[in-house]
Amino acid sequence: MPFGFIQDALVQREQGGLLRGVKTVTQQQQGLIQIDDKYLINFAGNDYLGLSQDQDVLQSYTEGLAAFGASSTASPVVCGYHHQHRALESRLAELTQQSSAMLFSSGFAANQAICQALAKPFPNSRHSLGVVSDKLMHASFVEAAMSYAQGYYRFAHNQPNNAQKFIDNNQHEHYLIASEGVFSMDGDCAPVSGLLALKARKNEICVMLDQAHAIGVIGKEGCGLEDPQQYDDIDIVMGTFGKSLGTQGAFVAGSSDLILYLQNFARHYVYSTALCPAIAKATDTALTKMMTGAFRASLHENIETFRRLSVANDIEVSESYSAIQPIILSGSTSVIKASEFLSDLGVLVGAIRTPTVPKNAERLRITLSASHSKKDIESLIDALCILRDKMKLEYGFRERCI
Repeated sequence: MPFGFIQDALVQREQGGLLRGVKTVTQQQQGLIQIDDKYLINFAGNDYLGLSQDQDVLQSYTEGLAAFGASSTASPVVCGYHHQHRALESRLAELTQQSSAMLFSSGFAANQAICQALAKPFPNSRHSLGVVSDKLMHASFVEAAMSYAQGYYRFAHNQPNNAQKFIDNNQHEHYLIASEGVFSMDGDCAPVSGLLALKARKNEICVMLDQAHAIGVIGKEGCGLEDPQQYDDIDIVMGTFGKSLGTQGAFVAGSSDLILYLQNFARHYVYSTALCPAIAKATDTALTKMMTGAFRASLHENIETFRRLSVANDIEVSESYSAIQPIILSGSTSVIKASEFLSDLGVLVGAIRTPTVPKNAERLRITLSASHSKKDIESLIDALCILRDKMKLEYGFRERCI
């Protein structure tokens, strides 16, 4: 076939034990998932509050489909922008204490749009953008920064002082400092105060926070920060709907000028069909449910239960107090076999390998949800203990992470 490198790449990845595939899901509800006629307790998804199955959210989705149809049918700048989009944007701006917000079809598109528009907004633009991000920033942002920025620099994980050297040693006109609020693979939180302190040392610095895994989990009303007032000094907030809110899509929030600028110069927004208005309506309902507190209380009770039972059973846990609870193994083959073993015991846990995480930091990525029962978590702990004994594994976090 043409492009013979395709087969070469697949063979190489398979030989390295890194070939990915997809699982076909038949149905999913109440913390359970059916894959290939097998029912499993789902500790692999990102439905942290269980809202993807909430009846009020589903009812809003149904009403939205009846009122607006299955598609917005056009770009937001043509005729795809509905009042449901506007209503959701207004609430997201209020949640993150920003002046304005805009919607995207995915978090990947949102991160790409931010970097593209700020670095190369239009032909013949001459300014130089340097992007400085945490080393563990999400792949969507890394790919965008490498593609668009005039200089891309990665500072040591959660060490914002390390970022200062990249600002001091380069001569870009503008700098975008970026981090995740909660990191998708480790589950730990960013040192937001340290990131904001960088702005005091130099003009022309914007701070961006990717809140995909933080909103709905951290802070008052699930705003994503333990100290909501810090939003006053954050310039760009990105978040997604496919995690705690249980729907699909993403948003960017910031000043009114920033959002108007992105609406004009972010090609990922201008040249894409707008988010389905029915999804916007369902997400608005999910936002209301998230802010009430009951779902978040159940999630944090489950997080505490998992961590307590892990310690009681000599399973080393990370410093994460979010819904993401990684268990580090060593070697891609080990983590795949471990995930398959857990599946045979009726538990679905994601096997995360390089290049998603560094080599020798392969992990079981456990994600907890408000929809899990205490019995579900006890079953997970039992399965992890059986796995450790049968495969003679050592669980560890700190000493193996890079």
